Amino acid sequence: METSVTRTGCCVVGGGPAGLILGLILARAGIRTTVLEKHADFLRDFRGDTVHASTLILLDELGLGEEFAALPPRWVQKLSVQLDSGTYGVADLSRLGGRHQHIALVPQWDFLNVIADASRREPSYELIMEAEATDVVRDGPRIVGVSYRKDGQNHQLEADLVVACDGRSSVIREQAGLRLRTFGVPMDVLWFRLPRVAADPEGVAGRISRSNLMIMIDRGDYFQIGFVIRKGSIATLRDEGIEAFRHRLRGVVPWLGDRVELLQSFDDIRLLNVVLSRMPSWYREGLLCIGDAAHAMSPVGGVGINLAVQDAVAAGRILAPSLRTGTVSVSRLRAVQWRRWLPTVLTQAFQRLAHRVVVETSIADDEAAPRPTTAPAPLRLMQRFPVLQAIPGYLLGIGLLPEHAPDSARRTNRSSTRVGAHNAG
Repeated sequence: METSVTRTGCCVVGGGPAGLILGLILARAGIRTTVLEKHADFLRDFRGDTVHASTLILLDELGLGEEFAALPPRWVQKLSVQLDSGTYGVADLSRLGGRHQHIALVPQWDFLNVIADASRREPSYELIMEAEATDVVRDGPRIVGVSYRKDGQNHQLEADLVVACDGRSSVIREQAGLRLRTFGVPMDVLWFRLPRVAADPEGVAGRISRSNLMIMIDRGDYFQIGFVIRKGSIATLRDEGIEAFRHRLRGVVPWLGDRVELLQSFDDIRLLNVVLSRMPSWYREGLLCIGDAAHAMSPVGGVGINLAVQDAVAAGRILAPSLRTGTVSVSRLRAVQWRRWLPTVLTQAFQRLAHRVVVETSIADDEAAPRPTTAPAPLRLMQRFPVLQAIPGYLLGIGLLPEHAPDSARRTNRSSTRVGAHNAG
């Protein structure tokens, strides 16, 4: 079968948050950029839907803040956790400086469409949908492009640089033979939706009991619910049946009432196989991995998207000058990893600690004798001195090393109207 061959400056594999943000930044720098996305659209449910304050600031810098605010998102300023002994505040973003003192909740496909639409307005940009990358193209030790399939035809895209943004199961990473270090995790997550009524709690709330852990995300007319289960226990839950799971759910959140009956079977529930991993080296000659392709994050804290976006901004800023000359050295690729290494390692260290301290003690076997959960000392301290909630608020909303758009990528919003002035508490 004949293979068509084309050429670009930078080939970005994967049309998720990292890939689309990187593509936009490079295209605005005048670099010929091609993004390959294997699906026909961005409509995948139960993807991460949180857009953190640092990403909202970035959208303003890119001139896209108004388009994003018009979707419209659900704004959240405070996060809390419900224990058997009461409800406790965990993170307060209202104390952040600047315009965005909140997290936005919006379907990820809407967020991605805002970025993709802006990118398509750049003359040096191309987004190819339904293009499934299958292999890398080599010239000796150097990666010089990718092979992909579209419409049943084989294609080859040569590039000065390939950037893998194709997720934690990255085909490009695997085909390039790059090593991945995986950390053990104690949990998987069941995602599903249930209706929300006006009298229900607002915002984002965690629920921790002796043998259950879940998060409820207020999406306006429904809750997006993540129910944490022991790693690999989904088969046991299926064997027990959906009624047993509904009974368990009623016991954790009694006020959901008859709404749990809307879960007719486990077909209404999506399993997230939780993975925590990191590449020791994110690059080889002609190739860079960022986002989940370089470091798959636990859902703890919901910061995976934020870190992927920050990777993309750093990569765009550091690599654009080299891409303009058509030669990207290994030292420039290494500079991207060095820039993003510390926030990645520290965030994963925190997640591993949370797995041990919170998750493992909250998803005990059903046979274990239940006992009421009480607030640990740090949580009680934050209730006594609410200003301390600004610390996790900053780490959650801004992160350890926020990145900002380079001058070449910046645009001005049409007005300075405050976005999200109607924040939900």
